[in-house]
Amino acid sequence: MANPLPNLSRDSLDDLFTTQEQRDDEKLERVNVLQIDEIDNFTDHPYKVRDDAKMDELVDSIENYGIMVPCIVRPKDNGRYEMIAGHRRKHAALRAGITQLPCIVRKLSDDEATILMVDSNSQREQLLPSEKAFAYKMRLDAMKRQAGRPVKKNGAPVEHHFSGMKSRDILSEQVGESKEQVRRYIRLTDLIPELLECVDNSVEKPEDKDALRMALRPAVELSYLTPENQRVVLEFMKSSLTTPSHAQTILLRKMQDDHSFTPQAVFELLQQEKPNQKERVSLSIDKFNRYFPPNTSAKDIEKGIFRALDFYMEAKMRSKGEKEIDRSK
Repeated sequence: MANPLPNLSRDSLDDLFTTQEQRDDEKLERVNVLQIDEIDNFTDHPYKVRDDAKMDELVDSIENYGIMVPCIVRPKDNGRYEMIAGHRRKHAALRAGITQLPCIVRKLSDDEATILMVDSNSQREQLLPSEKAFAYKMRLDAMKRQAGRPVKKNGAPVEHHFSGMKSRDILSEQVGESKEQVRRYIRLTDLIPELLECVDNSVEKPEDKDALRMALRPAVELSYLTPENQRVVLEFMKSSLTTPSHAQTILLRKMQDDHSFTPQAVFELLQQEKPNQKERVSLSIDKFNRYFPPNTSAKDIEKGIFRALDFYMEAKMRSKGEKEIDRSK
């Protein structure tokens, strides 16, 4: 006797006895309430959680309205959880005296977690160079591992194609930086921490007037120096309260390649006055027009000013000489 019921799969039976709304709801990720002390920070999290004005605003918002956007965590083998997105919310909640967090628990591989962690922070208003440096490197390495390619230090020169694009092209597009700028930031991961802090200071602008600040490009050149040689440069910077120019850092790198890098050679190079350290006085030529006939050219006005200064200095020297003669009588 034939079976009167069709051969239905489990999914087909679910379709018979549930509504479309129920089936759609089953696909949604659940928000779980977790104890904060069960959630560990992301391993080697590259972003700083700062107690600044923005954090104060977040604390106030949580105290008044609660946590509006759930964090994203992944389960760990030991029964705890690892934070993927929500480190600032976690810190603000602790400051507000809250011990639980609404979280989406998502099973992710290490590389998936890294990519999501970087992407969730890439739209923050102000990222420090050090944050971009380590975040971009972590994401690029994860992308390469996902593609099954070997990872080489600083993401170069090993490349691969993914959907017709290289990993660095994809990263550049996603973070809104040129490929060359991404490369520069990743190079910063080879700086010693003290020099990397100088690069961050150029963005944070600390109140300490003696805090050293260094631009991105000179820092990139210094990243090619060995840690020992970087410390030699750092010692000069700390003693002189100055930072090397881009041109000087290029020479420092060449000195290392030529095996002529010594503390004395570094001192002699870096003590030279940089163009941006020389004081300049800019005066509008209009201020001197009333001292010259109409339609006098700027060049003739400049000559006239120097002649007047020469005359003034000669008169001053004559007056000084006459006073010395009078005193000797």
